[in-house]
Amino acid sequence: MKDVARLAGVSTSTVSHVINQNRYVSESVTLRVKNAIEQLNYAPSALARSLKMNRTNTIGMLLTTSNNPFYAEVVRGVERSCYELGYSLILCNTEGDLQRMNHSLETLLQKRVDGLLIMCTEAQGPSKEVLSRYPSVPTVMMDWSPFESGGDIIQDNSFLGGEMATRYLIEAGFTQIACIAGPQDKSPAQARFQGFLAAMKQASLSIPDEYIIFSDFEFAGGFESMNKLLELANPPKAIFAGNDAMAVGAYQAVFRQGLKVPDDISIIGYDDIDLSPYMIPPLTTIHQPKDELGKLAVNQLIFRMDNPEASANVLVLTPKLIERQSVKYR
Repeated sequence: MKDVARLAGVSTSTVSHVINQNRYVSESVTLRVKNAIEQLNYAPSALARSLKMNRTNTIGMLLTTSNNPFYAEVVRGVERSCYELGYSLILCNTEGDLQRMNHSLETLLQKRVDGLLIMCTEAQGPSKEVLSRYPSVPTVMMDWSPFESGGDIIQDNSFLGGEMATRYLIEAGFTQIACIAGPQDKSPAQARFQGFLAAMKQASLSIPDEYIIFSDFEFAGGFESMNKLLELANPPKAIFAGNDAMAVGAYQAVFRQGLKVPDDISIIGYDDIDLSPYMIPPLTTIHQPKDELGKLAVNQLIFRMDNPEASANVLVLTPKLIERQSVKYR
């Protein structure tokens, strides 16, 4: 910047004003500065600017992704919101590995991100010790919080969603209902399963042990689980799948057995991923507002950055039933 200022015959502050467009500079001086920038092939240093401003305009996001499209759709909402608000996003995928999770967390914090979004639904979350070394970094937990982090928490009411899905099957006339639940080391999977149990108990419906299968929230897990249920001497007539990815896998298993959804077996999912309305038949599911979740998380994080003394909030998003054609009324 000093070289640009010297060549243009102006002060470094004038160069800064021209680059940042934060103060009026005459047209002739602006032209001299721009010519000097072009001649010297000068590019502003984001690092230098962040040191001076004590802000990097960067948000870090730590999440466990998989083949499940739900995560990609949430990240899409986060990225869009970051872009619209002038922030860059650094994304770290933990792949469910605790050691990798803590290493990625340390890396993001060392890079001096302005704030941190965490979406790792494992019951065992990132190191509290690592977070405690950077107490000034605002944090928003998305859908999960294993300890008192002091940050904001945004959650889907998964228990209510599990209840809603199961109650819908019961009201459709089903009594033989199975559940393909997600992994119970993930809090949303736990809550959805508990919602299923609560609705079945409220309706005084018994659940054979073999009607409960714990899977992995993946396409293949739903396929394998559905095959096990279809092999039973008395297979269920309806399925609550803990997420849409497993519901898609269940569809494939039903198809390979020469059966049809919903004529032979009804299926309801959870998440309302982009693929759901394009299944054959379109999948009835519980809608999670994924874009809203991403936007709300970014907005809340930026609010936390600007208002570090504000008290922490728990924001709960309400799930909604999306009725399509995968459940047949009896």
